[in-house]
Amino acid sequence: MEATQSATATPPESGTDASGAVVLEGLVKRYSGVVAVDGLSLRIEPGEFISLLGPSGCGKTTTLRMIAGFEQPDEGDIRISGRSVLGQPPYRRNVNTVFQAYALFPHMSVAENVAYGLQQHRTPRSELRERVASALELVKMRSFADRKPMQLSGGQQQRVALARALVNRPSVLLLDEPLGALDRQLREEMQLELKLLQAKLGITFVFVTHDQGEALSMSDRIAIMREGRIEQLADASTIYGRPASAYVAAFVGQQNFLRGTVADGGLAVTTPSGVVLRAGETALVGHTEGQAAVRPESVSIERADAAATRGERGSVNAASGTLLSISHQGETMQYLVEIGEATSLIVRRPTPTAPQLSAGDPVLCTWAAENVQLFPLDDAPEDAGYVPPPTA
Repeated sequence: MEATQSATATPPESGTDASGAVVLEGLVKRYSGVVAVDGLSLRIEPGEFISLLGPSGCGKTTTLRMIAGFEQPDEGDIRISGRSVLGQPPYRRNVNTVFQAYALFPHMSVAENVAYGLQQHRTPRSELRERVASALELVKMRSFADRKPMQLSGGQQQRVALARALVNRPSVLLLDEPLGALDRQLREEMQLELKLLQAKLGITFVFVTHDQGEALSMSDRIAIMREGRIEQLADASTIYGRPASAYVAAFVGQQNFLRGTVADGGLAVTTPSGVVLRAGETALVGHTEGQAAVRPESVSIERADAAATRGERGSVNAASGTLLSISHQGETMQYLVEIGEATSLIVRRPTPTAPQLSAGDPVLCTWAAENVQLFPLDDAPEDAGYVPPPTA
């Protein structure tokens, strides 16, 4: 299965001049001979919320900094609202950036921090007061206008940084991991607020993150990056359910990767222990070996004797095994099952409906063919941070 950069990430010829559109064409950035961004092309629609997602060193922040004007590409072009911005400094581009470190001026009040950019543009005092009040109201911080940053929580400081960026009315807002310093609960709250804010304003948001949950929950489209290129560009449902490569499959969510010989004309992989993983469509024509991926939540589990009593389930894929361990993970229960020599399978089921099992139980695991993805062996997922399940 091939990556989709050439198919989906190349900007079209027309429809790129609307306010808030961002077009990247063949961007290349090198540092001391090392390529950080490698021929990247991408069109971002006006009013779109798009995330650049990938591990450290994949080029996502460098790409964002080139859009912002903090870095200049060695090759390629950047167009914002239909105009090339190559060589223009950040303050000449109609974009604003929110960083993980909010960089608020500690000696200024909240209102003064938000007003700073307007003051630099010599905005009339009456208009300045009105726009600052409006920006603070937008992020629910108007009642904190006279406080200093040190008197605010992390989430409140993040809102002030957003207001300071939005008060200048940019056509594009760039966000470089702005939620990374927040605790989990506050981060999840701010994810929802950011998405609602973007929908209300209609501003183009370009969001950089290494957190797949953030990208999946907030984005209209996600660009999965790998070694300075776009590995796949699609909506969250496609990225999660139909990954274009083993790299994407491993990076977004957790997968069970099982390797073996290709069977049934490229429609299945058979592991050395005899487990057959059939997919819903042919994917490995011309390969003798391959790997199958199935997500833990796509696998059902039950005691083997209960399955035998009830009879054939009609499921396409099945594997018998021994339950090694059970982990309570709040909303889900996780089971680790030995399904062959040195082979294990991770299963997750919703806690309210999870079967009552004990370590050592003989179990049957089943899953549907449409939940199996097949990839060539040379499409290695290891550089996506994939950690295989414990061996049995």
